[in-house]
Amino acid sequence: MERTGKIMRRSIYTFLQNYQFFTVTAALLVLPFSVSILLSQAFLPFSFSLLPIIHDRLQSLFYAAGFPPSSQFFTILNLKLSQTIASSIFTLPFTISFLLIGKSCIIQALNQKKPTFPPSFSSFISLYCPLLITYIWNSFLILSANATAFSVIFIAFNCVEGFGYLSPTFLLFLSAAAAILYSIILANSLIICNLALVSSGMERYGGHIAILKACVMIRGRTSAALSLALPVNLAMAAVEALFQYRIVRAYHFYGKPRSSMAVEGLFIAYMYSLLVVLDTIVSCVFFKSCKAGCWRDPDGTHSYPIEIAEEGCKAFENTRISEELP
Repeated sequence: MERTGKIMRRSIYTFLQNYQFFTVTAALLVLPFSVSILLSQAFLPFSFSLLPIIHDRLQSLFYAAGFPPSSQFFTILNLKLSQTIASSIFTLPFTISFLLIGKSCIIQALNQKKPTFPPSFSSFISLYCPLLITYIWNSFLILSANATAFSVIFIAFNCVEGFGYLSPTFLLFLSAAAAILYSIILANSLIICNLALVSSGMERYGGHIAILKACVMIRGRTSAALSLALPVNLAMAAVEALFQYRIVRAYHFYGKPRSSMAVEGLFIAYMYSLLVVLDTIVSCVFFKSCKAGCWRDPDGTHSYPIEIAEEGCKAFENTRISEELP
């Protein structure tokens, strides 16, 4: 497989080579989603009545599970989870419409040996159903990952409490370890979901088969996938912080929206859309790199090209094992 730096350079080169298509067509398709995600993160904590309900439910769940109320980790986790769930509910209509249509447009444009720009409307709309089915399955995967992480943390905290080691210092250490474990599980789940979404568009099938293929393809390449996802996600976080600083702060200062704030907010949302487009391009290039590569034994003696094919309504995995040439 290609190195991380080469994949990133190829992605940026593809973006710049077809700059007009990606900045106009694809970015405008993703723009409504970007506006919704920025507005949800900025104003939901103050205006969405569902947020305190979710927060109280999660807090009751954590207390019933036996998590220590004095732990700063669970206080922060409860708040962030509540905001994430409320934001996801608010942006769901924009996610399953504009975001998936924008991704299908980009994937269809790149899903050829010689990419075509722009792709025909019927060609990329045909990818919408596989992407939607995979998105639904990805939601279940994220829920399962969170449930698994909480179960492991719950067992760890209760075992430590049972042995009587729950001192303030040890509680701080255990909370830090729980935060690291939760971050690792969630990061791997999000990477698999992102790759499964691209796989469903590239291969034109959705659902659990795309997730299974993503799990197989990501083996041994988790660090590369994290290295590719980190810069784009940091840039997205920076744009979100810029929106908070320039728009939300000005809104609270003036007490009402102004026309200049709307124009600047749209420009910031457009920047966020470009990052979503770039993230999709990186995922497509990474998928092609994984697909072209071979799975190798640790000793380097065997290679395992992985293929997933479909016959009718059934899908199967065909693994061919070949001896490595000297």
